[in-house]
Amino acid sequence: MPDQMRSYLDFEKPVAELEAKVDELRALAASGSDIGDEISRIEDKAQQALADLYANLTPWQKTLVARHPQRPHFTDFVGALITEFTPLAGDRKFADDEALMGGFGRFRGESICVIGQEKGATTDSRIKHNFGMARPEGYRKAVRLMEMADRFGIPVLSLVDSAGAYPGIGAEERGVAEAIARSTDTCLSLGVPNVAIITGEGMSGGAIAITTANKVLMFEHAIYSVISPEAASSILWRDGTKAQEVATNMKITAQDMLRFGVIDQILKEPSGGAHRDPAAMISATGDAIAEAFSDLRTLDADAIRRHRRQKFLDIGRKLG
Repeated sequence: MPDQMRSYLDFEKPVAELEAKVDELRALAASGSDIGDEISRIEDKAQQALADLYANLTPWQKTLVARHPQRPHFTDFVGALITEFTPLAGDRKFADDEALMGGFGRFRGESICVIGQEKGATTDSRIKHNFGMARPEGYRKAVRLMEMADRFGIPVLSLVDSAGAYPGIGAEERGVAEAIARSTDTCLSLGVPNVAIITGEGMSGGAIAITTANKVLMFEHAIYSVISPEAASSILWRDGTKAQEVATNMKITAQDMLRFGVIDQILKEPSGGAHRDPAAMISATGDAIAEAFSDLRTLDADAIRRHRRQKFLDIGRKLG
């Protein structure tokens, strides 16, 4: 992930003020002032304020954290966790879609197929990757890669972070709904283990298309829903300003998803969110991926399908 100035969310203002003070004092210390104890005191205060704040986030605040531009993205995970990665491009029907990336590589020495949305980290890369909103050719590329992985007995990993599929006229003309449905069906039909991790936003069919997996993991401050809070607010009240209220009522947090049996595990984030320490978050994610695939390694193709089918049939029947 490229070096960036830290970006603060609106509700993080108290922490921002304390950390700004720390930066000022460090500048003074560099000029010879003996204020080390004062710096340590304010640093501790800032860390405590951050921990207290993130221990009591509202669903809307979690939504803002999930959308934080400095959270680790698909390319960050692939760069740190996957060796010998070879990206594949195109759906062999229309074009390549860089919002949804994928390819083959090795994860801790074992072959793996990796697919996922990439939002981009700079203005140019966000435009290049269409802010992680895939068009139909992106989902058809995912189908192509998953079918190839199934043919060669290679497990599939999905890294999910998208505000939804791209809703443009061209996408509709090229059958985005059908492409999403076919991608979801392919996930369900795989005879190899598949694991999905929701790292930020898991919105609508654009996320479900690659999240229908044997194991679904979710970052602590990620969100997962059939629609964004703003869109739901606009539909229900014709007023997008009620998004905060809607976010609470929709039950979109990782904690809600675990309670309803939609996901299998929550991955704890560093204090202040994954964007505060991307390297630590990526390392912990790697361990979780290894554990998830290890649990499925002894199952044959039919057992893999039965396991996945039962997982989704059980959603809503069992409350955690």
